[in-house]
Amino acid sequence: MYLCPTMEKGKFTYPKEEKLKSRNTIDLMFAEGRSVSKYPLRLVYVPLPEHEPGPIKIGVSVSKRHFKKAVDRNYFKRLLRETYRHNKQLLLENQPQPYAYMLMYQTKDRLSLEEINTKTVQLFEKFITQITTQ
Repeated sequence: MYLCPTMEKGKFTYPKEEKLKSRNTIDLMFAEGRSVSKYPLRLVYVPLPEHEPGPIKIGVSVSKRHFKKAVDRNYFKRLLRETYRHNKQLLLENQPQPYAYMLMYQTKDRLSLEEINTKTVQLFEKFITQITTQ
């Protein structure tokens, strides 16, 4: 079990060390990664390579097909990051090893923050059950 030092202080942060930026990790994720879905969200994940620091790396994505305007895509990416930030302790407390994640919003529907937050919690719980049964 991995615990983030910022979580020990009770802060819900999204530090630079948790941002998924490695092109190699992203390519590996979409080539060999597994996924779990809870409409309208999808979580693609892959175990982190040993050379990557930190227990978790996460990126967010909103489809250009569903939201043509960058303003709209950025708004939903902010919502996804916010819901991750408030619920990341679910992942950190229950993952057996470090993972890289991509959290994707996959619908044209404009859900509220509360709805997205509820779906994120359900998605994380579904992910946890999936990795514990492997």
